[in-house]
Amino acid sequence: MLSQASFDASIRGLVTGIERTYELILENTSSSKINATKDVLVEIAQVIQECAMFITKYSETNDFCTPSIPVVFMRFIFSTGSWLGKNVPSETTTKVANYNRKLEKLVLELRDQPIPDIQYGIQQIYEDFSSNCLTCADRVGLNEAKKCLDGTRVEILNEIVDWINNTDAAAPRIFWLYGQAGKGKSAIAHTVARQAQNLGMLGSCFCFSRVRHHEQLHTKLFPTIARDLAHRDLRLRPLLVEVTAKNHSLRDTTDIAAQWNKLILEPLSQLKGSPTGNVVVVIDALDESGAERTRATVLEVLAAYGAELPANLRILLTSRPLVDIGKALNTCPHVYARSLDAIGAELTIRDIHFYVSTRLKSLRDPFSDENFQQLAAKSGGVFEWARLACDFMSPRSGVIPRDRFRQIMSHAPGDGRTLLDEMYTTFLKDLFRGSDDRRDFRSVMRQILWLKEPLPISALDFMRDRFPQEDDRYPVGLILNFMASLLAGANELSTPVRPLHASFYDFLLDEKRSGEFFIQQGEAHRNLAVASLSVMQAGLHFNICKLETSYISNSEVTDLEKRVEENIPPHLLYSCQFWATHLQAVAFEQDLAELVRGLVTGEQILFWLEALGVSKLIREACGALISAEEWFQVSLFMCNM
Repeated sequence: MLSQASFDASIRGLVTGIERTYELILENTSSSKINATKDVLVEIAQVIQECAMFITKYSETNDFCTPSIPVVFMRFIFSTGSWLGKNVPSETTTKVANYNRKLEKLVLELRDQPIPDIQYGIQQIYEDFSSNCLTCADRVGLNEAKKCLDGTRVEILNEIVDWINNTDAAAPRIFWLYGQAGKGKSAIAHTVARQAQNLGMLGSCFCFSRVRHHEQLHTKLFPTIARDLAHRDLRLRPLLVEVTAKNHSLRDTTDIAAQWNKLILEPLSQLKGSPTGNVVVVIDALDESGAERTRATVLEVLAAYGAELPANLRILLTSRPLVDIGKALNTCPHVYARSLDAIGAELTIRDIHFYVSTRLKSLRDPFSDENFQQLAAKSGGVFEWARLACDFMSPRSGVIPRDRFRQIMSHAPGDGRTLLDEMYTTFLKDLFRGSDDRRDFRSVMRQILWLKEPLPISALDFMRDRFPQEDDRYPVGLILNFMASLLAGANELSTPVRPLHASFYDFLLDEKRSGEFFIQQGEAHRNLAVASLSVMQAGLHFNICKLETSYISNSEVTDLEKRVEENIPPHLLYSCQFWATHLQAVAFEQDLAELVRGLVTGEQILFWLEALGVSKLIREACGALISAEEWFQVSLFMCNM
C-alpha cells in the first residue's frame, strides 16, 4: 500500500502541473489567431476543473502536507465499501496520472499554436459560458439525505459501478433500475450520484416528484441535463449558446425530441479530444413525472436514441415497474434492465437486518439479534417499511418499544404494498385516536395534498387563517408536529411539507387502502382559492421589493433574488402563481367572484403583475387571466341556465 507521503507527493505533482499550465498561458499573451487555440483552452479549463474537484476532496478528507495515514481519503472514495473497484490506492494513483498525462498533452498542443490575445480569448469564452439560455428545473438535484446506510446494498451498488466504469464501447448506455414502492430505488440512485459527484463523474442528477406535476418537469429534463453537463464540461457551454442563438425556440421548447437532439446529442458529438473518464447522469423516479401520456415522449427518446450517446456517458434511470415504462425499455439493446424485486431475498433481508439493528441498538429497551432478524423477515424486503417500523418503535412519551415491537409482529404477512398500508394505518391510528383528531388530520392533509406546490408550515398557517370556514382556522402544527416519520418539514417552519415517500400519497388517495384516513378533495380548491385571493388582497402593494428606481430592467438589479426572498413570503408568492388554478376547479360563488373582481379591476392587478415580474413568473399572468375569464363566462352561463 502506498504511504501517505506518496499520496501527498502525487497530489503536489498534480498541483505543480496545473501551475505550469497557467504559467504557459500567461506567458503567451501577445501571439496571434485566438480561434486556433480556443478549443485547447476550453479543454484545459475542463481538465483543471476536474482536477480542482479531486484535489479539494483530497484536502478536505486528509491532513494534506502532513504524513497522516490516508484511510479517510480512501473512505471518501470507497465510502460504501464498493466504489470504483477494489484497489482504492491504485485507482487514486491512476486518476492522478491520467490528469497529468492529459494536461501534458494539452500543454504541447498549446505550445504548437500561436496565441494572439489570450486575455481576450478567455474573456470571450467566459461570456459564452455565462449565458443562461435554457429553461431548466430547480430543486431537482442530488439530496444527500437520501442515501443507503453504509454497508448496505453493496452488491447492486457494485453492479452499477462496474457498469459506469465499463470502457467497452458496446456497453449499454442506460441502466434501468426498477422495483416496487419502498424497495430503496431512490436511496441507491442518490448514493451513486453522491459518490459520482465526489469523484467529478456526475454529469447531472434529476429527480421527479409527484408533488410537482403541474410544473411539467418532463419538458425541463433534457435542458437541465444539458446545462449540468455544460457546467461540468466547459467545452459544451459555447456549443449550447451557439445552438440556442441559431434557434431561439430551443430555449423553452416542449419538443422533447428536439431538446434531446439539439441540446444533448449534437453538442456532445462535436466535442474534440479524448474524454477524461466516464460520466453518469441519474434520472430518479421517472414514474412520478406525470401521467402515462406525459412520460411517453421521454420514453420514446430514450428507447429510440439512447444508443447514440457517446461511449463514456451513462444514464442511471429508476422507476416503478409500470407497464408503459417496461414496454418502452425492456426490448432495447442499449438498456440494461435490473429489477430490485429480483435481487436475492437473503441479500435484501441481510441489509434490512443491518439497518434495523443499527437504528434500534441504542434503545434503552434492548432488543436481541433474533428480534432484529424477525423484523427483517417481516419487512418483506421493503426498506420503507423497515424505516417506518423503526420510527414507530422509537421511544417517546407514552411509547414502550417492546410493546410496539409486539404490535408490529402481530400483523399478518403480505406483499410490499399491503405491508406499507398496514404500517401507515398503524401509525395514523396511534397518532389520531379520536374522531375529532382524525377529522382535523383529514382537513390538514387535504390542504397539503391539493396544493400545487409544497409550502412550509408558516405559509400553510397563513393561508389557513383565511379559509372561509372559521372552524378550519387552526395551526397545522397541531397535526403535523406528530408526523415527522411520514412528512418532510413536519417539525420545521421553513421547510416545505410533503410526504417522505410517494407510497403515502397513494395510500391516502385510495379509499380502499386508507379507509377512514382517505383524503377526499372536498372543498380543497375553494378554500385555497379564497385564501389565495385574500392573501394577495392583504399583501400586494406598490414597489413590493423596494427598488430604488424603475428606470432599469429587472435583470440589472444585482440583488433582486434576495429582495424577492425578503419581501415576498412563500404564501404570497404561491397565491400570485396559483389563485386562478384553484379558481378554475370551483363552482361559481358570489363572494368568490367579488374577490376576483377586486383583483382584476383595480390597482391590485398592477401590483400582482409587478410581483410576478420580479419573481420571474410573468408568463403565468396571461394564463391566469384567461382562466379567470373562462370561470366567469361558464359561471354566468350556468346562472342563466
